[in-house]
Amino acid sequence: MGSELNFCIFISAVLFVAGVVCMATKRNAIGVLMGVELVLNAANLNFVAFANYTALGLDGQVIALFVIVLAAAEAAVALAIALNFYNNQLTIDVDRANDLQG
Repeated sequence: MGSELNFCIFISAVLFVAGVVCMATKRNAIGVLMGVELVLNAANLNFVAFANYTALGLDGQVIALFVIVLAAAEAAVALAIALNFYNNQLTIDVDRANDLQG
């Protein structure tokens, strides 16, 4: 395990912390969604970095590709919900989403 792995883990940790802070502090639904994407990208970076130390070397890339596809689907659904919420409430403030309760 070289210094490249330590650098990737450091960058991944920074991305993860930035994503968690973004999710915790943003009241805007789009900001929260951006935080989720940062956390997912931090995980992808770790998958790819650790894949260099496996026998085949493609495990991490395949899992990262799967996570990217899932993130794209998640973003599409979340943006559709945010757009629908904005059309009904004229805001995308997540604190006002309590109005969605049955």
